[in-house]
Amino acid sequence: MAISGASGFIGSALSRLLEGDGWKVRRIVRRKPSGDEIEWRPTERWIDREALEGVDAVVHLAGESIFGVWTQSKKRRILESRTHGTRTIAEALTGLERPPQVLVSVSGVNYYGDAGDRTLREDDPAGTDFLARVCVAWEAAAQPAADAGIRVVHPRFGLVLDPAGGSLRLMLPFFRMGIGGRLGSGKQWMSWISRRDATRVIRSVMTTPSLEGPVNAVAPEPVRNEDFTRALADAVQRPAFLAVPDFVLRTFSWGMGETILLASQRAIPAALLDRGFSFEYPTIRSTLAAGLD
Repeated sequence: MAISGASGFIGSALSRLLEGDGWKVRRIVRRKPSGDEIEWRPTERWIDREALEGVDAVVHLAGESIFGVWTQSKKRRILESRTHGTRTIAEALTGLERPPQVLVSVSGVNYYGDAGDRTLREDDPAGTDFLARVCVAWEAAAQPAADAGIRVVHPRFGLVLDPAGGSLRLMLPFFRMGIGGRLGSGKQWMSWISRRDATRVIRSVMTTPSLEGPVNAVAPEPVRNEDFTRALADAVQRPAFLAVPDFVLRTFSWGMGETILLASQRAIPAALLDRGFSFEYPTIRSTLAAGLD
């Protein structure tokens, strides 16, 4: 099987999990490949198609980080790194004599936009903000593979939590100093998943033929931001009395704060639960306790 983004926060953990299961993992890389790595140049919409011949599954994780100052060039990279990369892989797979059985092309719960208190399942409509539009285009870019008869799955990830990376690593220093706090009112819902369960979800959707299309890759118990704040403060045994006002996040984040930090997504993993998937870390406190002990 082949993975793009294999050296990243999720991809590195996924590679270890699958290799431990006995899979031969081939990494899709931008640099000059070595061994059985597969070269691609997504900005040029090129990939070594012949090297993909005969792989059983492809997992596409690569994409520009959504964190940072949202300048116009940053927003363009967020969009194009996802749509160009996904379409490059999807179109390459359609021309293979021995195509993979499945393409797992990730997405995000940002697809739903700011949905308030509404419980979100996979068949709920898309939102209208920037990241929602990115997710719609991102998922659509895999359509050539689906049209060619390849099973395509889009795990819509929430916040992926592990102290080794991602947003939790960014937050931990502030909370350990006792200056962490809720964002805005703290009433917005956060859909999240431990990195361990994130990799297990990808493995599950790869090997479950009945799963196709969008799959909410989130823990079964979303939390409000104020509850997440309390849980993280308790995990590091520090107070968290501070709060960042809404207007500060809206004014000084160049669009990122309102869309990422204040938007509310109360997603549940309906498709996974319907097929009996069991989470190792179903609650925010069990996740933080395991990661920060």
